[in-house]
Formats: sequence, structure tokens, C-alpha cells
Amino acid sequence: MDEVKEKTLYDKFAFCALIFWFSGVFGFIYEELFYRIDLGYFVKRGTTFGPWIPIYGFGGVLIFLLSQRFKRFPPAVFALSALISGVLEFATGYVIYEFRHTRLWDYNTEMWNWGNVGGFICARSVIFFGASGLILLYAVNPILESVKKRISDKAFAAAALAPASLFVLDICLALSLK
Repeated sequence: MDEVKEKTLYDKFAFCALIFWFSGVFGFIYEELFYRIDLGYFVKRGTTFGPWIPIYGFGGVLIFLLSQRFKRFPPAVFALSALISGVLEFATGYVIYEFRHTRLWDYNTEMWNWGNVGGFICARSVIFFGASGLILLYAVNPILESVKKRISDKAFAAAALAPASLFVLDICLALSLK
């Protein structure tokens, strides 16, 4: 019994590591494209060196962990994903602004910023995050589960931990240079 529980936790950790990496890269691509449209040119987004944004990684993991029980009801997954992401984005933006006097994003200055709350969140972003939660749960997760069934546990762990480790090392490096 303990071996089964341990394997489940191990698998969940590996899935979370892959989702963290995937969501961080997905967020980077989304922001690069959005700001290309908004500003007319590409801007390197994020606070790390690699092509990923940490808040999207954390948001993806939170959505994955908290929405599993609602998997049979997509409107609930959408609403929960939007709520989780909105709270995470608002809290992160507010705390960084209050304690470091820095804005990593400001919806006051962007296009399509309706429903803007203090520049920290807006309806467009929350709706996008809700839709992204659906993609994560109904497209990305099944692909990961399919891959998991086809390869060994060690290969899956390596596939999960290698990119996530690079992401975490990049976060630590970026923080150490600030």
C-alpha cells in the first residue's frame, strides 16, 4: 500500500515539474505574441534568462492540482482556472509592487485592458488564463499521461526533471543577480 501511495506522489511530482515547465514556456510565448501585437515589436518578457515566465509555471501547477476533481465539468475548470490565476496574478503583482516598488506588468498601459484592477489584473488576462486552464487539463495533461504510459518511470522522471531543473536554476540565477 505504501509503495502505491509513494508512486502516486512521485508521479504527481513529475507531472507538476513538467506542467511547471510547459506553463512557463506557454506564458512566455503568449506574452511575446501579445506584446508584439500591442507594441508592434518583440520585447523579451519575464525576469529570467530562458524562454519561460515563472508565474505561469506556478499558475499551471496550481490549476493542475486544484482542478482535477472538477475534470468532468469544463465550466467549473474554466472558472476555477480563471479564479486561481487572477488571485495569483493580483497577489503577486501587488506584493512585488508594495515591497519592491516594481511593476513587472501594468494593465493600465496595455491594449484590451477592460476590467482592469489597479493594473495588476484585467478581464482579458483572467479569461485567457481560464481558457489556458482548459487547454492544460484537457489537452496537455492527457498527452503527458499518454507519454507516461509508453516510457519507463526513469525516462519519465528524466523528461520531467531536466527542463524543470533548468527553469528553477534560471530563476535562482536571475534572483541572485538582482
